[in-house]
Amino acid sequence: AVRLEESGGDSVQAGGSLTLSCSVSGLRVGDSEMAWYRQVLWKECELVSTIRVDGSQSSADSVKGRFTASRDAAKNTLYLQMNNLKPEDTAVYYCAAYSRIPSGPNCVYFMAKEDISLWGVGTQVTVSS
Repeated sequence: AVRLEESGGDSVQAGGSLTLSCSVSGLRVGDSEMAWYRQVLWKECELVSTIRVDGSQSSADSVKGRFTASRDAAKNTLYLQMNNLKPEDTAVYYCAAYSRIPSGPNCVYFMAKEDISLWGVGTQVTVSS
């Protein structure tokens, strides 16, 4: 069975940095397109960053230049390095074993519609001004 588990969420001041980790079992991060999503309260689910099989990565305009996705194949772990954090980055962050533009009112709706087994349970990031 596939299992993804996020960690590293915390409360930080604006301008600070955090690194989120996503430990994966049941599939190889180097062989799969992986992604980070986030759920801001009362807003739609957002695809934050994607890392492809070839190692290239892309990010949403809202985080471009500040967030970077990476992976460690030996540890089978996905990372999201977040720099210059802003209060609007406050959200629950999820890792998932695929990358698609979310649909529906929120991430829970989207993951249930897609395949909830390919998602982690999320980690909270809170950025204060």
